[in-house]
This record gives sequence, structure tokens and C-alpha cells, in this order.
Amino acid sequence: MRLLRFGKKGKERPGLLDPDGKIRDLGDVIDDLGPRTVDPNTIDFLRALDPWSLPLVDKDVRIGSCISHPGKFVCIGLNYHDHAEETGIPPPSEPVVFMKAVSSIGGPYDDISLIRGSTKSDWEVELGIVIGRHAKYISIDQAADYVAGFCLINDLSEREWQLERGGNWSKGKSGDGYGPVGPWLVTKEDVIDPQKLEMWLEVNDKRMQRGTTADMIFPVTEIVAYLSHCMSLNPGDIIATGTPAGVGLGRNPPRFLCDNDELRLGITGLGEQSYRILKDDI
Repeated sequence: MRLLRFGKKGKERPGLLDPDGKIRDLGDVIDDLGPRTVDPNTIDFLRALDPWSLPLVDKDVRIGSCISHPGKFVCIGLNYHDHAEETGIPPPSEPVVFMKAVSSIGGPYDDISLIRGSTKSDWEVELGIVIGRHAKYISIDQAADYVAGFCLINDLSEREWQLERGGNWSKGKSGDGYGPVGPWLVTKEDVIDPQKLEMWLEVNDKRMQRGTTADMIFPVTEIVAYLSHCMSLNPGDIIATGTPAGVGLGRNPPRFLCDNDELRLGITGLGEQSYRILKDDI
């Protein structure tokens, strides 16, 4: 099942894609897609609905983030063997954890304004996990039961703020719009193996990243279990699981995002994102 949110910013309604790929309105069934509506009982209820009975939505409607008001946006760094190699940093022995501000979340087709004065903004295509049940001190074998589904994320990063301005990584990861999520929340039953997904990213039609989730150092279940031992995970929480090689920082010379660059990215079965990068001169 592919769930989404559509409509003007701040006024999105929940929806789903029917078998023909058309958007159906869930707004009369649930109030939104978020912490109160991604639990197993609600997901089972939505799956049992007849999609043809739901109102059809205009195909040109704006698509928002597939999750509303997550409590946390947790990220895992250096989680691909090839990305760790391109950075020159040894693969970590435990997951590298940082937070991305929830105010960074944007829609999958919304244009993105660079952080004012940015000269080192970068891209990172990532597999996202959405939590469906409260998780605390769970095991790796239990972890899949706590996942509601998966989504596409671009963990945009301002490298100067991340690496050169002191403190931790979060301030270089949290610019407004630097966390596009979606277009869809694909429920876990429709992702046969999250460790066998192809992923890619293009800048101005040039392929920059090409990878597979099989290259993860810490797989999905290990990430969820690990995080549950250092913080509670709650329904609607989003976890970005790391990026493969090909980021701008890792190129020779480095290549960072500029005004009017066009980004397009995708992951097998999870849809695509596309948007322009705009310079914030105001």
C-alpha cells in the first residue's frame, strides 16, 4: 500500500494510490498520516478499504511529505561501505547517530532554497524508515514488527555548517527544506526486502549516486533495534539510514549545489523526487 499526503503546504490531506496509480482521498477516513495513524491497526484498516470507493483527486495536485509532524527525524551517518571509503573514514563499529530538525522536512517536489550564504550544500539519497509502534529495548529479531513502512529521503547537508563550524552535525543538516520525504509511505508488506533496493540520484541529468541498500554497514533491523536502546522510538518517527558513495563532498574536485540546479532521485518501489535548488538572496 502506498500512502501519501496532498494539498497546499500546511493544509495537506491523507491519501493513497489506487492500483492504477491514481490518488484517492482518505480525508474522510483518517485526519492525517502521522503519529496517530501509522500504527498496525490503522494500517490494516486502510488496507481493507476499497480504493475505488474513495474520492478521486486531481492528478496535478501538490504532494507533501508522506508523514505529518513526526516526533523525531533521526539519521545514521557513514552507513555504506563505499561512502565511508570515499570520505576516507574507517567504517564505524557502531551506528553514527545524529538528528535532523523536523522543520527541515519538505515535499518531494518542492523547490529548495539554499541556506543563506551556502557554498557547500550537498545531496544524499537515503532509504527512510517510518516507525509504527512504540519501541524501547527491542532486539534485532523484533525490529521489523515495529516498522510501519519505508520512504525516500534526501538528506541534504550544508557541509560548512556540518564540518567546519564546530559542534555536531545537526546544524548542517537542518536547513528549511533540507529533508524532502516521500512521495509515498510504502507499507512494509510491500517492500519484500529493504536490503535489496537500488537507489540513485542525478544533478542536472548527470548520475551522481548509484547504489544499493545491500551495501549498508548496519541493516534496517539493526538500526531500529540499536536506536531503541538509546532513545524511545514512537509511531511516526522517521529514520534516515545513510547514503551510498557519490556525494558532492566526495568528488574531485568537490561539487556542491548551485542556484537553478535540478535534482532527481529515487529508490526501487519507493518513487522519485525532483526539484530545483534556489539561492536565498532575501
